[in-house]
Amino acid sequence: MARDTKQCAKCRRAGEKLFLKGEKCFGPKCPLLKRNYPPGMHGSEAKHHSKLSGYGKQLREKQKAKRIYGIMERQFANYVAEASKKVGNTGIILINYLESRLDNAVYRMGLGKSRQSARQIVSHGHITVNGRKVDVPSFRVKVGQIIALKESSKNKPAFTNIEERLAKAEAPSWISVDAKKVSAKITSDPVKEEPEFDAKTIIEFYSR
Repeated sequence: MARDTKQCAKCRRAGEKLFLKGEKCFGPKCPLLKRNYPPGMHGSEAKHHSKLSGYGKQLREKQKAKRIYGIMERQFANYVAEASKKVGNTGIILINYLESRLDNAVYRMGLGKSRQSARQIVSHGHITVNGRKVDVPSFRVKVGQIIALKESSKNKPAFTNIEERLAKAEAPSWISVDAKKVSAKITSDPVKEEPEFDAKTIIEFYSR
């Protein structure tokens, strides 16, 4: 039996799909379908006997968010600290910061099959923002900005049939995709109607 990849192990540890492997997560080969328990020698036992404390639940939600967006602890903590200084719902502001990341926007518009692949697309210099190349995945996009695939990158094998792929992609309401131009405009502040994690619980974790 083949070993799970690191990304699949993260889903098993969280106990739910985090959609870190793109199309594989929707297919019958998803490891979580066969082994819906934490990885490791005693993972199946932990599923039946573990009971999380309040702190454990907060920690789990934080870890889940970090895994979904592929962010390390220090950077994630900085997002929380920055959000806490703003006036308003801190949890919503945190989600806005996470969704505003360029790698996430590239994923949301359909250019990347997963956030990991979207991060590579950005890091390899294939993306422009308002006509200027940006290769920093954590770059924060703003309303009115246009994200596009560089003209010189459109003929690369990784982007074969990209126009057709974008035409079929289901982008969120805050992104307007132009499949023919292989670009997308940020039309409003990023929102998530159904977040995969409890942002309020995460804020409570860092407030301890």
